[in-house]
This record gives sequence, C-alpha cells and structure tokens, in this order.
Amino acid sequence: MRMKRRALRASGAGCLAVVLLAGCGAGSDPGAGKVVLRIVAADYGDSPANSSEPYWKALAYTFEQAHPGVRVEVSVLSWNDVDAKVAEMVQAGHAPDIAQIGAYADYAAAGKLYAADELLSVRTEADLLAPLAEAGRVRGYQYGLPFVASTRLMFYNTKLLEAAGVIAKGAPWQPKSWADLTAAAKKLKSDGVRTPIALPLGPEEAQAESMQWMLAGGGGITNDSESYAIDSSANVRTFEFLRDNLVGAGLTGPDEPGKLDRQKAFDAFTRGEVGILNGHPTLVNQAAAKGVKLGMVALPTADGSEPQAMGVADWVMAFKNGHPKEAGTFLDYLYEEKNVTAFTSKYGLLPVTTTGYQRMLGSEDPGTAPLKVFLHALPSSRLYPVGKKSWAGVNADFKKNIGEAVRPGGRPAKVLGDIAQAARKADG
Repeated sequence: MRMKRRALRASGAGCLAVVLLAGCGAGSDPGAGKVVLRIVAADYGDSPANSSEPYWKALAYTFEQAHPGVRVEVSVLSWNDVDAKVAEMVQAGHAPDIAQIGAYADYAAAGKLYAADELLSVRTEADLLAPLAEAGRVRGYQYGLPFVASTRLMFYNTKLLEAAGVIAKGAPWQPKSWADLTAAAKKLKSDGVRTPIALPLGPEEAQAESMQWMLAGGGGITNDSESYAIDSSANVRTFEFLRDNLVGAGLTGPDEPGKLDRQKAFDAFTRGEVGILNGHPTLVNQAAAKGVKLGMVALPTADGSEPQAMGVADWVMAFKNGHPKEAGTFLDYLYEEKNVTAFTSKYGLLPVTTTGYQRMLGSEDPGTAPLKVFLHALPSSRLYPVGKKSWAGVNADFKKNIGEAVRPGGRPAKVLGDIAQAARKADG
C-alpha cells in the first residue's frame, strides 16, 4: 500500500540535497544547511523579452523567502531542447528534482517519479481539473501534474482573407470542409500571400499539428479504446491530402513543412506573411502585440462533419531524489491561484486548476475574452495519449519523421506505418 502523503512528507529523511552532477550529499549547502531543489522548465516565450525565466526566478525567490531551509535553482530551456535534455540527465543518473516538460509516463513506468499523493496537499490535489488529472495517471496513480493547458483552433489573418476575396469586409470566415479550406488557400496564393496556409511539421511541435489534422480527417493517434492507430486508413488519407492538395499545390509557402517550427510559423503570421494556420491561445497575444487582426475557427473536417477539439497539457513531475517534502511544498506553492494566473495570463494559456478555470471563466477583463472559446472546449477535448509509457518516444518520432510524409513523392503510409510499428513495440 502506498505511503500516505502526510507520513511521507513528515519524514524528510536522507541527505540534504541532490544535485544534477553528483549523488546524495554533494548538493547540500554546508554554510546554510539548506536543501537544494533543482528545477528544469520549458520556455514559453517567443523572444528573450518575454522568456519564462523571470517567472520562475521570481517564484523561486518568493518561495525561498517563505522557506529559508530550501534553495531553488531553476534552468529554463527552449522547448526544442528541454525534453531531450531532461532525458539525458535521467539517463546519466542526474535527474532534476522537478521537471516541467512535455511527457511523464515513461519516467513513471520506470519507477522514477513520486506520485501526487506523496507530494501535494489534499487541497492542491483536489483543485486540479479532473480530466487533466486523470490524464496524468499511470496504473491508477497520478504521476503527471498538469502545468498549463491549451486547446487548438485555426487562425486566419482577416486583412489577407478580405483582400483575397475569401470573405467580405467585416464578415467572419466559416469554412465547413477541406474543400473550403483549399479554395481559400488558392485565393490567397493568387493574391500574392507568401504562405497561404502554414503547415509546421518541424521538430518543435509536429505531434500537435499532426494530431489536429488527424482528428479533422476522422482519425487520431489512438482509437476509441486508446490503442495506437497512427497508421489507420483515415490518417493515411489525411497526409495524402496534405501532400497533394496543400504542399504539392504550393499552398504551404516556401518553407518545407518538416523544417518549419510552430513558433517560426507564428512569427510569420504576426508579420502578415501567413493567411491561415493552426494555433493555440498564445498566438492571440502575439498577434495583438503586432497589430494583426485575426479570426479563429475550428479546423474544418474533411467531409464537413462536426470537428473534434484537440487539447494539450504540459506536465510537471518530481523525480525520486529524496526530497518529497520540499518538492511537494514547492508544488503546492506553484499551484496557488495567484501563481497559476500569473503564468497563464502572461502567455495566454489555460489554467489547469478548478479555481483558475472559474476565475478565467468569470473574468470581465477584455484581454481574457478571446481565450474563453478555448476554455469552453477544454473539458471535452481529445488529449495526447500521455499516460502511455511509450508516448515520449512516439512524440519524438513524430517530430523527427512526420515531415517526410508530406514531401513531394513522400509515402504517408510508410512513414505512419513506421511510427506506428515503433509505438506498438514500445507499448507492448
């Protein structure tokens, strides 16, 4: 039976610190007798000016003031690097105490993580939104703690669509099928738009772009029984459409999809160079800062049927480095409403706690209004299969290889089949 949280957190046995480059005892601060918590987190900023580092540094400082026996050291890394860097650290035997990254299940399956009930107070654990908390479970225990969430919509540059004759001035765009989408992209191309529809299948977030299109094509990464279905006939047809009707028709611009990262596509959108692209709530703020008037709509389905919303959550986890009490206390602080709201407000993301959700839903702040459409979709959205121990590897496989499926002459059935075969083998 699992040790209860209060008994475990009260024990606090073991050495005073665990560091990244050494074993137990080497990370203590002899002068102050402090426990050192090492944290690795992802950067949500799109430039040094709005890096996530100041948030984490301020959080660490205020926590230290209230807990003088603990020192918090934070490393903030690019999303391009953070998952791989943490994996390297774990492989080398130098896991951080806390990691805020994209996947947790493989570490949980290997017995390397503390469970939520070994870390969090009852109040904090109960405040996590139920669908996201459930997605953090492996074998009935919660190891992945949701950090922030988002749902995905298709964005369009209102000015470009009006100029190309896709919509009348002041009218919303309401595409119902991929035929409508293709017709709009062709008009944008004829009007000289550099990238009518961006298709970022580069290493930053290819798995999200892929899953959004898969769902719109009637497929998905998993089926209704949560088994991998990456190479389903629906998914193959989806990537054949992308290859032939978008990339092959020159509607995705000069950038090769397999080398185009999400943020680079966002940057081009805010420069007025992209007509249409899939995106998350952060783009609302980025576009507003550059004066780009945008519209948002669900990515239409292949046949015009009702679309399935896609949701994404990023994860926090605590490695078994001997400090469940200190790590748990820090995580309780991280999930306080003021800290959750400070981060989600800065980056236009969705809260993962009930208190944060209700606060955003009831907010009358004009800046929050555009995010409510994303918020309403969150409870019923389809998430990655993050509870599978194989997901981290599958995620990496998508980032590395899926771009090959849409290149001229690409073979979607083979690319998806290879990813699916590796996924099933790892899951087996």
